[in-house]
Amino acid sequence: MNFTLFGTLVIAAAIGYGAERSGFTRNGYLASVIICIGGAFLFFFLRRMFGFGFGAPGLDAILSAIGALIIVPFHWRR
Repeated sequence: MNFTLFGTLVIAAAIGYGAERSGFTRNGYLASVIICIGGAFLFFFLRRMFGFGFGAPGLDAILSAIGALIIVPFHWRR
């Protein structure tokens, strides 16, 4: 469980950094990384508690980080 959790956080941080570097988001590097880690962390524990997911833990981390990047910034913009 610990290696999967650390891998999820590393993948989410890489997704956040890559999204900001590529211009997909304009939140700032730290904000994008925090948003991605939060989304991946939440989905990791939902998967552990309820047992649903998209397949491999790495795929879950990628999809949840991208989903958090899409949902969170657009929710707070006017």
